[in-house]
Order: sequence, then C-alpha cells, then structure tokens
Amino acid sequence: MARERRRTLRAPDLLAIPLVGRYLRWRHARTSAQVVLLLMALVLSYDGFFGPPLAPKNVAGVLPWVHWRGLVVLTLLLLGNWFCFACPFLLPRRLAQRWFRPQRAWPGRLPGKWVAVLLLLVFFWAYEAFDLWASPFLTAWVALAYFVGAFVVDGLFRGAAFCKHVCPIGQFNFVGSLLSPTQVTIREPAVCASCRTKDCIRGRFSPQGTLLQRGCELGLFQPRKVGNLDCTFCLDCVHACPYGNVGIRLRLPLHDELDLERNRSGIGPLTGRTDWLLLVVGLTAIGFLNAFGMVSPVYRFLSWLARVLGTANEWLLIAILFAGGLAILAVTVIGASWLTSRLARRGSTGWVARRFAYTLAPLGFGMWAAHYLFHFFTGALTILPLAQSFVRDVTGRALLGEPNWQLASLFSLQTTSDLVVLVLGLGVAGSVLWTLWLGRQEEFTLGALLPWIVLHASLFLFGVWLLGQPMEMRGTLLG
Repeated sequence: MARERRRTLRAPDLLAIPLVGRYLRWRHARTSAQVVLLLMALVLSYDGFFGPPLAPKNVAGVLPWVHWRGLVVLTLLLLGNWFCFACPFLLPRRLAQRWFRPQRAWPGRLPGKWVAVLLLLVFFWAYEAFDLWASPFLTAWVALAYFVGAFVVDGLFRGAAFCKHVCPIGQFNFVGSLLSPTQVTIREPAVCASCRTKDCIRGRFSPQGTLLQRGCELGLFQPRKVGNLDCTFCLDCVHACPYGNVGIRLRLPLHDELDLERNRSGIGPLTGRTDWLLLVVGLTAIGFLNAFGMVSPVYRFLSWLARVLGTANEWLLIAILFAGGLAILAVTVIGASWLTSRLARRGSTGWVARRFAYTLAPLGFGMWAAHYLFHFFTGALTILPLAQSFVRDVTGRALLGEPNWQLASLFSLQTTSDLVVLVLGLGVAGSVLWTLWLGRQEEFTLGALLPWIVLHASLFLFGVWLLGQPMEMRGTLLG
C-alpha cells in the first residue's frame, strides 16, 4: 500500500505544466471556460428556436447530439471530467446563490442520486419518444430547462445540490470518469495531516470573516477523497488550499475505484450505496438500449410489439422497451450474483450484487463511448457547413462561404467501425479485470467468477452486433 501511495505521489501533475498549470491556477479559469460554452449554448438556443427546422442544417440539431456527446466521451477517456469544469449551466446559478443566499439543506427524503437516476430514465425515454435528435426546437427547450433547473435548485438549496443530486449529465460524467486518466488529489499527506484550517472543504476566509474562496461544495474532503466520483473538477480545493497541496495528477484508470469497501469522503463505502449501484446498472442498460434504438432491428421489434399489444402508441411502446431492457439486465445481475454466491459458498445474493455489479461500469461506458464516437466520427466535419449556414442565416451574407453539405465523416466507415469496436473492447477488458481483482480480494475461485465473466462477454458480443447493424447517420443529410 505504501509503495502504491508513493507511486501516486510521484505521478505527473497537470498543474506543474507551465502554461496549463498557470491557466488552471488562474481564479477565473473556470469562468472563462464556462463563458465559451455559454456562448455556444446561446447560439444553439437561438438556432433551435428561430433557425431551419431540418435538424442536419440546424446548430441545435447537430452540435449537442453529434459533436458535444462525442467530445464529452473522448475528453473523459483521454483527459478527465473537464465538461463539468466548463459547464455553462452553473453560471446562472451563481446569480441565484448571490440573490437568494440559500440556507436549506437538500431534502433528506431524496438522498444521493435517486432524483438523478429518475431524470436519466425520463430523459432517455423522451429522447426516443419525442425524437429530440430530430427536433432543434425541442432541443433548445431542453437546454433552456437545464439553465432554469440549475438556477432554481441552487437558488433553493445550499452547496452544489444541482450537481450532486439532480444533473443527469453530471452523473453520466461521474461514472465515465472512473476510466479517466486524471484526478484532483493531494500531493503530500503529511501537509494535510498538519493542516488545522481544512480550507479545501471549509473555504478560505478573511480575518473579518468574509469568504475569499469557497471550498468543495460537494463535500469531498481532499485527504479522504477517493477517485473521481462526485468530483466536478471545479478546482475550488486547488484555489482554497493555502499550501498549494492539491494537484491534478495522472493515474491509472479504475485504480482508485477498485476497493469498494473504502470509506470515501462525501460518499461512504460504495457497497452501502444502492443509489450509486442503480445508477451504474441503469446507465449500462440505457447505453445498450440507446444504441438499439438507432439500428434497423428496433423498428421490426416495435412493429411486432405493437401487433402483440394492439396499440400504436409510440410513447408506450418505447416505455415498454426501456422497462424490458432494464428488467432483463437487473434479472441477469441478480442471477449472476446468486450463482456466484452459491459457487463461492459465501455471501448472499445481495452481498455479491453490491460488489460485482459495479464492474458493469467500464463496459457500460464503453458502449456509450462506442456509440457516441460512431456518430461523432461520421458527422464531425458537419460543423463547417453548419457554421457557414448559421452565419449566412443571421447576417444575410455568406461571410464564411457557401456551406458544403457533403462534408461529414472524419474517417472512412470501416475505420470508424474498427475504432468503436476497439473502444467497446477496452470497456469489457476493464470490466473483466475489475471482476478478477474483486474475486482475488474476496478469495473467490475463477469458477465462482464465471457468471460475471459470461455476463460481460455476452454484453460485449451484443454490443458488437449492435455496432455492426446499419445505424442512423444522425447529424448529417445522409441519416
């Protein structure tokens, strides 16, 4: 353990890189990044409300569903949770906090991630039921709802209630950041041990009692913080620490999250968090369902389901599809847990599930990444004609030239297919390795772990089959 800690402490620190570190230490770094995304959100909303109704020719029809989603998963895999760092939805909430100065705590009846899990399910059902990807107008309303939601929630409750308990995008990023190569962490434990003010969590105050720099609003005390869960990369702890003892270090993905029994600051042991467990299982199921909703077999399945049930109500059919998919994965997880507990002759079904169900996270995010990257790679270049068209529509002049709507793919279809299968393969590798590590920790035999390895392999093969199906080329005039 000491050797691992020394290795972590010697890991490269992004704040030590001259230009990068100087920017991130700047007290307005996050605001400057948020302003850039805020301007993009305003352009998206304007075009969504007033621009062309055809989605591939509208910023709101392409930017969020092709470019933003693809860049989010790429950033999570290659850099870390930097979208939360630059999240534009938090700019209005600063006004809410200044105006209303909220003192209420988040309701104890709605702890943890329960509201966020429900909103995730509702959002992805609505995404398919209302064809959000094909409606710039509805997409603009979704963006507006996010701004209003952050303003209202953080105007009512103290801390970062919206980020911690409500935001569906944030929860997606938290789970995805399990695989990120960076984390905000302390440099020298001895410095934190001698600290008496605990500014990283309490904030830094002037002698007169004025708050100069807030501490972590998500309740993550740096000396006991583990990994990236619940960390928005706000860097308040970096700015608050009077000793400069908080850095952004490179790490081995999943390394800090392997021990599920560890008491994590602001979270506790993951084995005792049913909400986090359901978040991981739910996101995994929705990742496969969301991809299934974009391939041709889904239309045959929905037609068959409509004949069986005698209804053509698309909202109901999609709700049944989602509920069925979630139920299948839940039953499979329970079955694998039951088999493992019997083969290992140790622990109950629930005890096994609270540990091994988390191993779905790498594979689940691998499916999300493979799916989103497929759309990104096949539609990345559409940003050029899209910008040309937007400027022409707003100014009435082709200042950037006439749009060339033939621009779309970044790579050939074969190269894209190979890359997304590779990403999915890395996801299943992470899930299997995590399973084997947990098995070793619990002294389980390989035979006792077979139910989970078979589950991961089955989901991987299903994902490969999905990625091999003709998928709608959303975001381009080809789809």
